[in-house]
Amino acid sequence: MSTEKTYKTLSVEMTRVDDAFHFEAVGGDKIVTHIDAAAAIGGSNSGTRPMELILMGLGSCAAIDAILILKKMKQEVTDFRIVVEGKRDANATPAPFEAIEVRFILRGTNLSEKKVNQAVQLGMEKYCSVGAMLEKSAAITWKAEIENEK
Repeated sequence: MSTEKTYKTLSVEMTRVDDAFHFEAVGGDKIVTHIDAAAAIGGSNSGTRPMELILMGLGSCAAIDAILILKKMKQEVTDFRIVVEGKRDANATPAPFEAIEVRFILRGTNLSEKKVNQAVQLGMEKYCSVGAMLEKSAAITWKAEIENEK
C-alpha cells in the first residue's frame, strides 16, 4: 500500500501592463484578473490590490463550500453576500493579516438558521483551503446573517 502523496498543481501567469504596477493575471481557465498597487505609491487603480485578493479568495472559497452544502440541505438561497475585513499592522513591513472577520449575509425563503450556520461553519473550518492557510498566521472569525423573504 503506497503512502506517497499526489499533488495537484495550479498555475497562473502574470504580465505587466504598464510601466508601473498594473498586471494582468490569467489562470487555467484563461480568465483575466487585473492587479495593481495603490495610487499613493504609483499605482493607477486599474486592478485589485494583492492583499484584497487574499480576502476575496477566503470569502469565495468558504462561500463555494457553503453553497454546495446548502444545496444538499435543500435550502433556497436567493441572494448571498460576503463581507471580509482584514486587520494588518499599519506600521509593519511586511504586514500580514493578524485578524480576519468574514460575514456571510444570506437571503432566501424559509432559511434554517441551524442549517445556514452548519454550512458556513463547515465551509470556513473544514473545507476551505484558503482558510486553512491563513489560520496559521491570522485569527479568523465568522458569522452568518439571514434575511428571510416573506
